[in-house]
Parts: sequence; C-alpha cells; structure tokens
Amino acid sequence: MADHGTVEYATATGNDYPAHEGTYHNFILFTFVGIVHVVNLLFGLAVGGVMGQWFWAVPIFFLAIIGAVASLLSGSKTPSYVTFAISFLIFAFVGLTPH
Repeated sequence: MADHGTVEYATATGNDYPAHEGTYHNFILFTFVGIVHVVNLLFGLAVGGVMGQWFWAVPIFFLAIIGAVASLLSGSKTPSYVTFAISFLIFAFVGLTPH
C-alpha cells in the first residue's frame, strides 16, 4: 500500500490559485456573453426573418455586437444585460404591433 502523507497542494511550488480563479472568471464571463449574444442575434433574426421587420432587426444586430464587445472589454455582464433587455423590448414591441 502507498504511504498516505499530508496533502501538499497548498504548499507545493507552481500553484497559482489567483491565476486559476482569474481564468475561471474569464471563462464564465466569455460563456455568458456568448450565450446572450447568440440570443440577441436570434431576436434579430426572428424580428427580421419571421416578422419581416428588417428595419427593427438591424438595430438589434448592432446592439448585440456593441453589448458583446463592451462586456468583454469591461469584464462586466451589465452591457450584455442591457442589450438583452433592449432587444427583447424591440422583439416584443414588433410582435405586438399589427402588420
């Protein structure tokens, strides 16, 4: 049987726990921003392709790009939340108006 000694992870050289946390934070942020960006693009495609309102779809596409870039550059999820809310309001507004 192997000899079970003390756990040396916390004292081992080469462990950079803050770097691991930073990488995890960046991965979660990138994943969140990517998902919200795709949802915003789907709102734009639904407004333009399904509802036939390309005039309202183009601003959704621009908002999606601006929100994703702003979120990734700032490291905050707030721009993605804001662009999602605005895109959803445009989607709902166009969907509720008679054609």
